[in-house]
Order: sequence, then C-alpha cells, then structure tokens
Amino acid sequence: MKNFIFIFFVGLFPAQQSWNLQQCLDYATTHHPLIKQATVTVAKNERLVVGSKGMLLPSVEAGVNHTNSFGSSINQSSNQRETLNTQYDQLYARADWELFNWKNFLNISLSKLNKETSTYKLKQAQNEVKLNVIQMFFTYQNSKSWLNVLETQISGIEEQIRRTEKEVEIGNRPKSDVYDIKANLGTLQEQWVSAKNQRDLSKINLLNSLAVTQDSLDFVMADEEVFSENEFQDPDFTRKLLEKNPAYQSVMAEINAQKKREDIARAGYLPTLNGSYSWSSFYNKVLGQNDVPAISFSDQFSQNKNQLLSFGLSIPVFNKLQVKTNSEIAKLNTIYSGYDKELIINNLTQNLNAIKAQFLNAQEKYALLDANFENQKLSFQKSEEKYKEGLMDAYTFFVVRNGWLQANYNLISSKNEVIQQTELLKVLESGQ
Repeated sequence: MKNFIFIFFVGLFPAQQSWNLQQCLDYATTHHPLIKQATVTVAKNERLVVGSKGMLLPSVEAGVNHTNSFGSSINQSSNQRETLNTQYDQLYARADWELFNWKNFLNISLSKLNKETSTYKLKQAQNEVKLNVIQMFFTYQNSKSWLNVLETQISGIEEQIRRTEKEVEIGNRPKSDVYDIKANLGTLQEQWVSAKNQRDLSKINLLNSLAVTQDSLDFVMADEEVFSENEFQDPDFTRKLLEKNPAYQSVMAEINAQKKREDIARAGYLPTLNGSYSWSSFYNKVLGQNDVPAISFSDQFSQNKNQLLSFGLSIPVFNKLQVKTNSEIAKLNTIYSGYDKELIINNLTQNLNAIKAQFLNAQEKYALLDANFENQKLSFQKSEEKYKEGLMDAYTFFVVRNGWLQANYNLISSKNEVIQQTELLKVLESGQ
C-alpha cells in the first residue's frame, strides 16, 4: 500500500528535468505561441498562392430548375399569353472564363511575395524568441550564482561563529569578534532573501520566455563555444549580419510587395477579356388539361437544346477616380515601407554594434579577472592561515573572505556575459 501511494504521488509530480541553453532554444522555437502563429500565417499564404493561380481557370456550374407557374403565362405551343398552369423544368451547364485580366497575373506574384514575407517574419519571430530566451537564461544563471555565493558566505560564517565562540571560551579571542561576525551574518541573511527573490523572479521570466507554465525544469550551463575576437574584426561585420537578418529581409520583401500592389492598382486602367459558354434544355407541360396531348419529356428535351457562346471586351473609361486614388495610396504605402526599412536598419545596426561592444568589453574583463584570479586565491589562503594563527581579527578575515567569494562570482558572471554575447551573435549569424 505504501509503495502504491509513493508511485501515485510520483505520477502526480514528475521528476524535474535539467535543460541547457540549446534545449531551451529548441523547445521555444517550436512551442512558443508567436512561432505557432507565424507558422499558421505562412500556411495561409501558401493557400493564397494556390487561390490566386486558380483565378486563371474558368468557373463552371450546372443546375436544375423546377418551376410551377399558376395564372397568366406563355403557352409554349402558340407562344401566346394565356391563363395557364404550367410546369417548367430546365437543365443547364455554364462556364465563364476571364480570358485576360492583368490583375490576375499580378495577384499571383503578390501572393508569392506575401508568402516570402511571412516566411521571413516566421524567422524573425524565431530570432526574437531566441534572443529573449538567451537574455532570460543568463539572467537566471547569474542570479543563481549570486545566491550560491551568499549561501556559501552564510554557511562559512556560521561555522566561523561556532569556531570563534570556542576560542572565546578558552580566551584566545575577544567576545567582540563574535558580535562582529553575527552582525555581518544578519546583513548577509537580508541579502540572501533578496537574492532568492531575484532568482525566483528570473526563473519565472525564463519559463515565460519558453511559454512553459509549470515549474518542473531546472536550467544548467553547458560547455559553450566562445567566439574569438576575430569574428568582430571584419569591417563588413555589421553589413553582413544586417543583410541576412530576417527582420531586414522581411521589410525588403514587404517593399517589393508594395511595389507589386502599385502595379495591381494601375492595372485598373487596362481592359479585360471575358468568355462564356452555356448549354441548356427544358421541358414544359400544361397542368390540368389532360385532353391536350403533351410532347414527351425526351422529345422536348431533345428539341429545346440551346447553346450560347459569347466573348466580351470591357474597357474602363471612367471609374470615379478610384483607380487613380488606389494608385496614389499604393505609392504612399511603398514610401511608408521605405521608412520602415530605415527604422529596421537603425535598430539592427544599434543592436549589432551593442553586441560587438559588449562582447569585446566582457572578453577583456574576463581576461583580466581570470589572470588575477590565482593571486586573489593565494591572498585568501594566506589570510585564512593568519586568522587561524590568531594574527588577523574576525572582522578583517570576514572582509577578505567576502572579497574572495565576490571575486569567484565576478569571474563566473563575466564568463557568462562572454558566452551570452556569443550566443546572441550565433542567432544573428544563423539568420533564423
């Protein structure tokens, strides 16, 4: 029974999984609602391409009509109006074909451009989701690292208090050392509460960026490849990344689509050629006159066959200035899209240059911290020996110890910053 209860609760609360950054990115780019919406838009535009091509085909319909007429009507035998009750049955088939309308061909091109634009917007959505996940992932890692530093400090101070209290009992330490350490412990405990809250909030933000609603994940660092400084030395660094960025490609495709809409608007000045073919036959019967011999259904159906073939040319002469208005609006939309392009270029240039600057600064900072780390470690070890030998008071050692732990955190945080900028650059370089 106990085993059953244990299994039941394990089923209710699945084991926590650990995801690294790549697993987070893989999940977000397939499950985030923004990605799903953009995927649906691409599928819709694919169907619109098929629909626009379908406009080149004829439309065909067939039908059957059954009509009972009571009162004054045309006698089909004498072709005179009489007071008759009649039954009229008709069978018909009709085909209409827009033989030439330049708008149809332009709409096919436009629908293809719209599909291309939606594809770039899908990639843009994937980029935005990825960049947000990377930011949230490293914010969480840094907040978790800082919490670990504080927990290590608190654990060390608690041990230091117990050791100092014993030394006070045997007269090796003044009582004031215990008070100093406990006062600093209280300060660290307040910082720990704030750090714990910051870690929890950063995890909530990370889960939200992944569109995960249940907190059943832990996020861990993996060995990440760090780009060298040479990646940023290319004089065309910004331009190359700009041209392959989905946001830039999307706005360029939108400009082409707006130009195509200009052509569609101007096509309203062009004539259209239409063709139509119809076939029909009918059966007519006078009701209530059984003494009048009626022609059989098959004979009437054969005799009353009719075919119609027609062609028509429609030339627009004056359409209340609608074509001119639509053309001018299309031109203005193209100009507007050009300004969108300028905004995109400005924003992307700023973002790319910021990533470059932050990477180089973080790399330089990490190199300095890493080079000085061994000296800080040796300094801490010497201070620890002095404290144990009674050559250093508790407060001074507390300051030294906190400085050592802060140095550990600074090194981790600096490395995370280098990796974060590297991951951001990977996303922008991949173009998807």
